[in-house]
Amino acid sequence: MSLSVAQGFTKSLAMTVLSEIGDKTFFAAAILAMRHPRRLVLAGCLSALIVMTILSAVVGWAAPNLISRKWTHYITTLLFFGFGLWSLWDAINEGVSEELAEVEAELDADVNANNGASKGKDKNDKVFEDSKKQRRPVLTQFFSPILLKAFSITFFGEWGDKSQIATIGLAADENPLGVVLGGIIGQSLCTTAAVLGGKSLAAQISEKAIGLASGLLFIVFGIQSFLSPVD
Repeated sequence: MSLSVAQGFTKSLAMTVLSEIGDKTFFAAAILAMRHPRRLVLAGCLSALIVMTILSAVVGWAAPNLISRKWTHYITTLLFFGFGLWSLWDAINEGVSEELAEVEAELDADVNANNGASKGKDKNDKVFEDSKKQRRPVLTQFFSPILLKAFSITFFGEWGDKSQIATIGLAADENPLGVVLGGIIGQSLCTTAAVLGGKSLAAQISEKAIGLASGLLFIVFGIQSFLSPVD
């Protein structure tokens, strides 16, 4: 593993773990795992995060080909400082469990809407659907509505999030392969912890401490990027 790949891997892994622990998608995975089979939730959430990481890295890799390397380096440096200050501000000023309560309220609203729609179905239709589910092959479980729900909630929850933009900036300034590998391993660790630990783990996490650590890490990346010469 070359130095550039190792550096991109280390930065991406640290950034992903600190950005995703206590994030909205982390809480969503934890709550979904309490209501649905864990393997489907894990498969849906993790596949969405892997796709998002690869897409972000590709965009970051292509950026220097569209804009000069010098400008992408400066933009990335500013992003790191900006996200660092943003994370510190959020950690100092926001309540500890606001994001958890927000995600839980959104998922509860979705469940209530689905339950209301299902009440209007005829009993015979319900029996017919149950018999169809029993006849489905085991492999088709990977394409179940639960997996698709976990995938869509996670994918759109991450779209435009600061961790996605930071991954784009990191891939523009570091080796994209290292960024992808570090991001995928970091996402795997966080998502597995959320699914296995459940809501109890999410409730015990000190969002303030994670936010402060994340903010400081971004600022360290910004300083390192600022001091690094442009290739």
